[in-house]
Amino acid sequence: MTIHETLAAADAHGEKAVERRSIYVYEAPVRIWHWVNAVSILTLALTGYFIGSPLPSVPGEAIANFLMGYIRFIHFAAGQVLAVFLILRIYWAFVGNIHARQIFYVPFWSGRFWKEWLHELRWYTFLARQPKYVGHNPLSQFTMFLMFTVPLFFMVITGFALYSEGAGRDGWEYALFGWVFSIWPNSQDIHTFHHLGMWVILVFVMVHIYVAIREDIMSRQSIISSMISGERLFKDRED
Repeated sequence: MTIHETLAAADAHGEKAVERRSIYVYEAPVRIWHWVNAVSILTLALTGYFIGSPLPSVPGEAIANFLMGYIRFIHFAAGQVLAVFLILRIYWAFVGNIHARQIFYVPFWSGRFWKEWLHELRWYTFLARQPKYVGHNPLSQFTMFLMFTVPLFFMVITGFALYSEGAGRDGWEYALFGWVFSIWPNSQDIHTFHHLGMWVILVFVMVHIYVAIREDIMSRQSIISSMISGERLFKDRED
């Protein structure tokens, strides 16, 4: 939804949206999930790297060290935190506002969506002016779904499948995620895909940070601070 449509709706309900030029977009559960996700993903990426490429040596006697064990424990704990908050985030997609649902779907059937998607592509290549959206614009919604939401589910599923190898077939992890081994019987394949999934998310994170800073500067609307306060501030209103 563009800023014009939202301000018109606010005017119709007697709200002071035009005078304030700000709209409450991201509810507290969405913001909390965003920052918990950021910390969890950073922790998982760092520990996952060392799990895939262990340290060549540690000081002292081997019996006195449990370094890789601690790294694996932190990785597993961060993964479980990520999974729990993902479940809560799915719940909030149903009970929260419309902006809480955007990253979980792409309206492939909508001609208007693709028209605006192309316009956003031209905006990011400096060929057009940007209409101001209250939530995610069509290109960011598309990118977040394909490069973040889908890979995030994949990482949780494959991560718990790999964890079930150590937990044993009697554990709930294998009961819920053991079917992954029916697709890839060789667990090394799952390790490889899990590792590649990490890089997909890390590439997305780098693009996400760049675009957020760019939009804060060029689009004259608050992007970074809106994930702290929940308010999207529009510094001017287009005619």
